[in-house]
This record gives sequence, C-alpha cells and structure tokens, in this order.
Amino acid sequence: MQKPLTVAEQVANVVRQSIAEGSLAAGTPLRQDDLAERFGFSRMPVRDALRQLEAEGIVSIHPTKGAHVARMDAAENREIFAVRALLEGEALRLSIPNLGKEKLDEAGYVLNQIDAEPNVGRCGSLSRAFHLALYSACGNARLLGLIEAHHNAADRYVRVLLSNLNYRSRSQSEHLDLLTTCRHRDAEAALRVLKRHLSEGMEPLARAGDGRRESPDLAGALSQNHSATTEYRPATPLA
Repeated sequence: MQKPLTVAEQVANVVRQSIAEGSLAAGTPLRQDDLAERFGFSRMPVRDALRQLEAEGIVSIHPTKGAHVARMDAAENREIFAVRALLEGEALRLSIPNLGKEKLDEAGYVLNQIDAEPNVGRCGSLSRAFHLALYSACGNARLLGLIEAHHNAADRYVRVLLSNLNYRSRSQSEHLDLLTTCRHRDAEAALRVLKRHLSEGMEPLARAGDGRRESPDLAGALSQNHSATTEYRPATPLA
C-alpha cells in the first residue's frame, strides 16, 4: 500500500505543478510566507517543500536572496535526459522479463488517453504514467524513486516540448514502438527505442537553448523559434 503524502510533499506537488504550468515563472521569488498564504499551508512544510524542489533542480535557494524558480537551460536539460536514459534503460531491462499482461494493457490504455487528451500538462502526466507502467516490474523501488524524481525535474521541459515543437505525434509513435517491443519481450529492441525516444526529446530543446548567447531560458527560446504550431495527429489507436 502506498504511504499517504506528508504535508511537505503535498506542498511540493502544488508548487511543482504551478511551476510546470507557468503560473510561477522562471526567476519568480518564492517567499515562504507568500506561498503559505497562497496555497493555504503553514510555513514549516513550505520550507521543507522548497528544499525538496531544490534537490530536484526546480528551485534555486540562495543563502541571502532566498528561493526562486530555477531557470530552464540547455545544460540542465541535457543532464536530466542523460540521467533519465541511464536510469530508465536499466529499469526497462530489468522489467521486461517480468512484465505481466495487466501492466502492458495499462500502458496501452494510457497511450489511448494521451491521444484523446487536449491538455498539454495532462499529456505530460500521462506520458510519465506510461513509462512507469513499463518499468514497474523492475523489482527495485529505489530505482523507480530516482526515475520519478527525474521525471519531476523534466516536467517543465517536456511541457515546453509538447506545446512548442509539435512533438506529440512523434512521441506517441515512439511510445507505441516501445510498447510493441515490450509485448514481444524484445529487450534489445526496446532499449534502442527508449534511447532514441529520450534523445529525440532532449535534442530539440538543447538546440533551441544553444541558439541563445547567454544562459538560455528555453521557454523563451522556444516561444521565439517555434511559435507556429501544426495540427496534432494521433498515433494509431490501440485496442
């Protein structure tokens, strides 16, 4: 049974969601009293939540200037996706021999939900659920915890990717390939698909950030370079 969330974890979830959605923009000061009043929590769990978010790289805390929302930059994006590739590759390798029909069907159901979901933020959450379903049989709870933490850190980047780079269709195609190789118990092919999927998620963001001369804010870079959008076309639905 899953343990109930502590108050600090609840605060971290609320603040993380606000940052990912953009209502707390990069560089925004995060004053404990203001956050406690805004979200209806006491000051102590807010402080603990900010420390948790600092560990995830979402918040920066300065000894004298206090906490603020960390900027999105190309270097951090590369680091996050590189670590994800290592962790998720190992989890997938361990999980595939033990994946039962229930988890495979769950992953397929989530893919159908992504196709039907118009909200970018919700798509990001569903994408995470898809990946975690495929890793769930790895038998290593600590590894899964690390993967979830890095999905938290990647969340802002994934949302920007999905909303600005018309990536959803390609991402869904790769998700479908990944699920198919897992159903066939082809670990080697599945690992190749996963590696390509994470690489193709990282590179467009990194290139957009590299186009800026100074510590690039990716959200700004992408809004400038990829303001045009195209119609999203779902991947082939799963039965």
